[in-house]
Amino acid sequence: MSQEENQQIKSAVINASDVADYLAQHPDFFMQNKPLLEVMAVPHESGRAISLIERQTSLLRDRNQQLTVHLSDLIDTARHNDSQFEKTKRMVLSLLDSATLDDVAVALEESLCRDFYGDETALVLFSDRPLNVNNLRILPRATAGVIEPLMTTNLPTCGQLQLIENRFLFEEAAVKVQSAAVIPLVKGETIGLLAIGSYDPYYFQSSQGTLFLSYVGEVLSRVASRIMHEEQV
Repeated sequence: MSQEENQQIKSAVINASDVADYLAQHPDFFMQNKPLLEVMAVPHESGRAISLIERQTSLLRDRNQQLTVHLSDLIDTARHNDSQFEKTKRMVLSLLDSATLDDVAVALEESLCRDFYGDETALVLFSDRPLNVNNLRILPRATAGVIEPLMTTNLPTCGQLQLIENRFLFEEAAVKVQSAAVIPLVKGETIGLLAIGSYDPYYFQSSQGTLFLSYVGEVLSRVASRIMHEEQV
């Protein structure tokens, strides 16, 4: 058998996949065969050939940069969540301290406009009986037909509202509100709506998460329901 035929047989028996599998199973191969590191060359994006050690160093450096960016993103997210938690805690405590529905409205406006950068807030409660309030909208449930689509799912809605919905919720401020988050208040039944409006058309978007809004809605529903029951005259 000629040397050329022998080489062809070896090539047929051992292919690139076999080599890759072997190296994967023996990661210390080059530690046992260090001279190979000096003669092996790996193509680089720049077009020049570099040694295997240089290529490994480059890959590790790139991976380290990616991990650094990822870690930085995680830290930023943690800081944001921590800030959101502190703001939410302040608002919840203010709501729990509220003795009247007017107190509730003030606590919401201060928190949502100061801490969460809402430009307008609207709290609408439904009751067919009069309540002891001064500056709060109390409406019969039957008058809420135009905003019925915002209440049917019992879930927060974010984005740009229909013109008629915008006007119903924000009244004279509706011309300035370009996007909003609307939270149904549910305690057995829908007892009202909380709306947070922004002059920025992209501040509230349909794709954003609503976990925080749902939590606010649950707390507010319980507080408002309790006070409404106490303030009925």
